[in-house]
Amino acid sequence: MRSAARLLLALLLAAAGPAAAQPRSPAYDRAIAAGYKALSLCGAMFNAGRTQAQAEALELAGIYPEYDAIVPTLTAEVRSFSTESGEPGRALDLRAAEIRVSFDAAMAPRIARWRLNEGCTILPIGDPGGDNAPATIVGNAPARFAGSMDAQPWPLGDRGAAAAAPPALAAPILRAFDGQSYGTGRTTGVVVVQNGRIVGEHYADGFDMHTSQRTWSVAKSISGTLIGIAVREHLLRTDQPAPIPEWRGDPRAAVRLDDLLRMASGLHSATAGNRTDALYFGGTTVTQEAGYWPLEVRPGTRFRYANDDILFAIRALRAAIGNDERYHAFPRTSLFRPLGMTRTIAETDAGGNFILSSQVWSTARDLARLGLLWLNDGVWQGRRILPEGWMHYMTTPSGPQPASGPGYGATLWLFGPAQGLPAGSYAAQGNRGQYVMVVPSRNLVIVRRGEDGGDSRFDIARFTADVIGALP
Repeated sequence: MRSAARLLLALLLAAAGPAAAQPRSPAYDRAIAAGYKALSLCGAMFNAGRTQAQAEALELAGIYPEYDAIVPTLTAEVRSFSTESGEPGRALDLRAAEIRVSFDAAMAPRIARWRLNEGCTILPIGDPGGDNAPATIVGNAPARFAGSMDAQPWPLGDRGAAAAAPPALAAPILRAFDGQSYGTGRTTGVVVVQNGRIVGEHYADGFDMHTSQRTWSVAKSISGTLIGIAVREHLLRTDQPAPIPEWRGDPRAAVRLDDLLRMASGLHSATAGNRTDALYFGGTTVTQEAGYWPLEVRPGTRFRYANDDILFAIRALRAAIGNDERYHAFPRTSLFRPLGMTRTIAETDAGGNFILSSQVWSTARDLARLGLLWLNDGVWQGRRILPEGWMHYMTTPSGPQPASGPGYGATLWLFGPAQGLPAGSYAAQGNRGQYVMVVPSRNLVIVRRGEDGGDSRFDIARFTADVIGALP
């Protein structure tokens, strides 16, 4: 902790001197851009089964400005490895793959590795990844979802999912795709669930109910749900300090799990919001991040939206479980599979830590299932998944709040009359236009998936209000 604090002080002092005039390092920007491209292509091609051309046209368009001009200049090599049969490259036989993106003649390419049912992991900058020859060049190769429950009745599966849609609902759903009615974002999918049944659903070309996309910060609300399951299993308590090994013996040991879930840790971070580039695309690990950032203000006294708070909450979960095999199975066995979210994958860093602030891939229907769990107070088909009162906890503000806009509970954003919506509405929200909106008073769940680029935004509150107006 003392060394981290000294480093932070040195950085702050340096910013006041000549070093403040130093430009961003072009070499580092190229390395991060290469990591962004490798990881994005890896997820889109091998989690979602999209082609490289499709992914480059959508997932890699309108990205962070400092990388937007670099990414198209970088060449990606696609490799597949072990297969179960003698036909390398067959999608159903694919067990492992990787994307390699070269960015500097003197450096190893950036590598994102995919494993069946585990998703993609970005290797650290400079990691050559070892020799995996011979490599087979492949096209798109969708993941195989063993034991898919599609044939089960909705909501566990997809059979009988749809109910008769009110004719008036078609208009706002189609307007969500026009790129102007609710903002300039690019909508890829919409699912509207009322009274437990799908009453409206539509997808952009190239997407359908089984197309997976990165959730970005919707994953934070998935984290809050997983923490709730851990609380029910008596693994964690929100009113106690988060059991993070890297914080033992220093002031950060006083940070409660509740502080982390409410974005009130008091920890310093490089930027507020969803910019954790060194971790997401550079290949550093959650444990390295946990050991680095010092306290800046007293825990529980400031709202500062930060990826690190959720990353550290899930680091606490790993420590509390104390068994990596159980930890790595925990999202799948405790949440995804019980809800029929068979196309949802939580990914890890190179150290095996879940990056559950952002790096989850899921479909619109799987997120609708999650919204139904929340709407039903954590009960799924008669079985209690979350502890009684957990949804009240997740949707109740406590302590410091955002300066403007919706409020914040414990990993969920809080909407109401100030946003033109019924009181008690809440949402999970993610970068590039990912939303799961729940309106309990109307027994309603709305999922909007997108690939919004640059400054484009989707007005989820106005869209939700229009959907409500179109429903009986």
